Amino acid sequence: MSLTASPEANFVKLAGLLLTSLAAWYLGYLLTALVPKETITSIANLQDIGKKPVLRAPVPKRQKCDHSPCSPGNYAYWILSGGGKGKLAKICFEDELLISKEKGYVGRGINIAIVNCNRVIDSTDHSVVTFIKNAPEGSLLLMVTPDDGSTWLKNDTKNLVEELGSKEIRNMKFRSSWAFIAAKGFKLPDNIQKEKINQSDKKNRYSGWPAEIQIEGCIPRNLI
Repeated sequence: MSLTASPEANFVKLAGLLLTSLAAWYLGYLLTALVPKETITSIANLQDIGKKPVLRAPVPKRQKCDHSPCSPGNYAYWILSGGGKGKLAKICFEDELLISKEKGYVGRGINIAIVNCNRVIDSTDHSVVTFIKNAPEGSLLLMVTPDDGSTWLKNDTKNLVEELGSKEIRNMKFRSSWAFIAAKGFKLPDNIQKEKINQSDKKNRYSGWPAEIQIEGCIPRNLI
């Protein structure tokens, strides 16, 4: 007795399979059209449950003059004396280097910068006095010396710098590093760093040259 199906039976089976496939495709299409995208997204998000989150540290924001951040409405300043024989002084204001080796405006003696007008002054009495006296009212004076700031520093220069608020100008020696910020025609806030001095020490890593010092801070814009 033969168990072979007739051609008609095979055709019926094939037609049924095609109809079933077509119905499944149509049902899937209908669900995609009717179900909100938010629901599909939520279902997809369920697959992420149990996965460990990947934590990435935020990229640190660079501050002006590489200084601790100043709040809006403040100017940032940074004065670096340099250290030893090879590291030279820098004066930065609002992320602009006014005095540095890169700028070519740096040397031994007293380096002075005035906001919006900068210049390097050696420690000769006449040029320092003239430069400070010619600074306009309402300006900032930023001063730094990495070495040899006292050789030609005479009393009238010391008196003038003292009038600007310096408490260390008379303590400056041949091997002294010194940083100072002053205002002409207005008063700086009491809570900011204004001055620092360091004397040479044969025991430090600079072999008798003064070590590096710096002062930095924020100045309210409405003062200038």
